[in-house]
Amino acid sequence: MFSEIANHFQGETNPLYRERDALLARGEKLIDLVSGNVHHHGIHYPPPALESALHEAVEQARIYRPHPRGQPAARDAISRYYRAEGLSIPPEQILLTPGTSLSYWYAFKIFAEPGDEILSPRPTYPLFDAIAALAGVRMVDYRLQEGARWAIDLDYLESQITPRTRAIILISPHNPTGAVADEAEVARLAEIAARRRLPILSDEVFSPFLFRHNRLPRPAGTNAPLVLTLNGFSKMLALPGMKIGWIAFSGEAELVRKALAAIETISDTLLPVNEIAQFAVPALFEGAKAFLPTYQTAIRERARLTVDQLSRSDRLSFIPPEGGFYLTVRINDPKADEEQIALDLLRKHSLLLHPGFFYDLQPPHLVLSFVSEPSVLEQCLAEMIAYFKTRER
Repeated sequence: MFSEIANHFQGETNPLYRERDALLARGEKLIDLVSGNVHHHGIHYPPPALESALHEAVEQARIYRPHPRGQPAARDAISRYYRAEGLSIPPEQILLTPGTSLSYWYAFKIFAEPGDEILSPRPTYPLFDAIAALAGVRMVDYRLQEGARWAIDLDYLESQITPRTRAIILISPHNPTGAVADEAEVARLAEIAARRRLPILSDEVFSPFLFRHNRLPRPAGTNAPLVLTLNGFSKMLALPGMKIGWIAFSGEAELVRKALAAIETISDTLLPVNEIAQFAVPALFEGAKAFLPTYQTAIRERARLTVDQLSRSDRLSFIPPEGGFYLTVRINDPKADEEQIALDLLRKHSLLLHPGFFYDLQPPHLVLSFVSEPSVLEQCLAEMIAYFKTRER
């Protein structure tokens, strides 16, 4: 009666989340140190500016006239955003989506046949497995090197390319390590992509949140033959509920034309992006001019607080994040059971963190987000450090 996809998605909840659900069912409170939804942590796009943008957009969207690439006013505003970032990507080369997950699915479908391969970084983004299953493709890992600030192992990446490789994913700033690919890494990646004639899918959803760089090194500024840059408002403007994302196409003209035409046809079939949200895009960018610097400062300070707190523990080690919302922590005990530790922290301290294997990290690691409110973050990290101090090796 059911398809292979239906059977694939019948997996059981893992022990950590079964325990979380049991705690919540008993009415107990816990602190989620994994969620990157800043609405849970006291950060919101200014309500008056949001209300104003939506009020104007409702009138503009009153008569339904969809465009498969997205409303021109929205694409114009996104193009201006890239111009301010030093990139020339015309509105005609931008297509709106309801978020990055669907953007990935579009890209997988136009580049790969069933069984073809997409290269993605390890540690990896957990949702890739589900998106790959829906698209019928196989994810193949390339390494990020923990001992070298989580830099891309570019020689290993190239060794992973086979005749079935169809695209390379770059996530920078990276989830969950906080690594930012530098100019040299991005240039070498582009050189490999050009020589092997492969598109780059550049996931830049954390691009406003940089702690070492003044500007994000981007594949769209290189000689790569084709780059699909993925971004959106969920993280950038603290607006996950707006469901506004986009793909910006750049590279060789004919490759851009073909990729855009294919995804535009899929988008025209689905028309998945809310029209009111589309018309609100220009005003939301405008309203963010005062909000974004404050937002960026808040994330930077929370990252600094986390680094300072965790540096006090001799039981943990980590590479300080260079951007984004996440941090990967190594447990300095090779025999430690990271899953049991995550369960202990949940049961005994009501702290939800992820064990590293959720991200294909070699054990023992833990992954956490540092976007919680500072007072909460400081208390939770102190409890976490105390747990490891009293725990027998």
